[in-house]
Amino acid sequence: MAKLQAVRGMHDILMHDTPRWQFLEKTIRDLLDQYSYQEIRLPIVEKTELFKRSIGDNTDIVSKEMYSFDDRNDSSLTLRPEGTAGCVRAGIEHGLFHNQTQRLWYSGPMFRHERPQKGRQRQFHQIGVEAFGFNGPDIDAEQILMCARLWKALNLNDINLEINSLGTTESRLKYRAILVEYFSSHKGQLDEDSLVRLEQNPLRILDSKNPDMQSLIQGAPTLDEHLDTESADHFAALREILDGAEIEYTVNPRLVRGLDYYGKTVFEWISNQLGAQGTVCAGGRYDGLVEHHGASATPAVGFAIGLERLIELANFENIPNNAPHIYLLISGEQAIKPGMLLAEQLRNQIPSIKILSHCGGGSFKSQFKKADKSGAQLALILGEDELQKNQLTIKYLRTNEPQTVINWSELANFLSTSLSLQAIPSK
Repeated sequence: MAKLQAVRGMHDILMHDTPRWQFLEKTIRDLLDQYSYQEIRLPIVEKTELFKRSIGDNTDIVSKEMYSFDDRNDSSLTLRPEGTAGCVRAGIEHGLFHNQTQRLWYSGPMFRHERPQKGRQRQFHQIGVEAFGFNGPDIDAEQILMCARLWKALNLNDINLEINSLGTTESRLKYRAILVEYFSSHKGQLDEDSLVRLEQNPLRILDSKNPDMQSLIQGAPTLDEHLDTESADHFAALREILDGAEIEYTVNPRLVRGLDYYGKTVFEWISNQLGAQGTVCAGGRYDGLVEHHGASATPAVGFAIGLERLIELANFENIPNNAPHIYLLISGEQAIKPGMLLAEQLRNQIPSIKILSHCGGGSFKSQFKKADKSGAQLALILGEDELQKNQLTIKYLRTNEPQTVINWSELANFLSTSLSLQAIPSK
């Protein structure tokens, strides 16, 4: 029988890691609340055609990386490789964009069949943020400022911002012709992927990570030299806001996004601590995507954060301790029922208390070992003697204070005071 293990590139997140994820997710949720973005929950599976239309047939994601399959109705379905397409689909389907603006966010697993590496898995997790119905550069700036505030909340210092403008569709078409002419004159230096992109989407050549092509890419004409007036003004206004907020950034004229739907503003937050794949957060404008799916033209801008990469960078020294406050030791058959009921009573009286009740029997010695290993602050001992007297023995597990005995009726007040927890007053 084959060894039972997870699919390559799809990892379990075990108990000792989940507190870090929970802390990170809560920090991001709280920040999104500050900016009044609302959560939307999207399906993991969508029709394959949605991603082909949104992302582009010629992108690596669609042509090489998607997990697609035929269901029992012979419909082609795909595990979502990114979240924007599904968010746009939901907005159109439910009329969320009609004569109104929306600030939305979502989170969850995404799937791409690529080579697993540090911070980059085949099942990975993203938080995506999208705003619909806003034309100006102010909303672009808001999302960049939001990211900067998040890095500060997570005490991350080594993340650098790169920005660029891809212009309008018309200016990109003119630039496309210039790029084709340039790269065609150096065809012998192009790798296999770039030869394909030369015919399909030459801007993507600028995104190549092949070290042998970097000098050629550096010599290519830049889009800013051919930017239309509307996009240049939009980009200048964005920079003015960022300068006013003292956000440091680099204008990278070769920054493009791996998805076909972007135009005007694009940005990436990059760390040098993650190796070659250093992008932690990326986004930009996609003003034509909603209209591309048959709905009324709706300006839009958004970004996505890769949580696995953020986990690698974040400082978790001060995350709350996830250990129980109390480990309840129970000895003897007669003590099981009153012990379990007592634990429930304490949870009613002190809603924030965390109690780990011992189940499964065993000697006091073995129970104490488990109590100590649990990380609990106190052990509550309910044995035959305590049961007869309606008392509990309290043993301090993290300090040298002597153990004490207390009546059941006094327990809630004692614990709420000792543990600095809020108890519900007795009626």
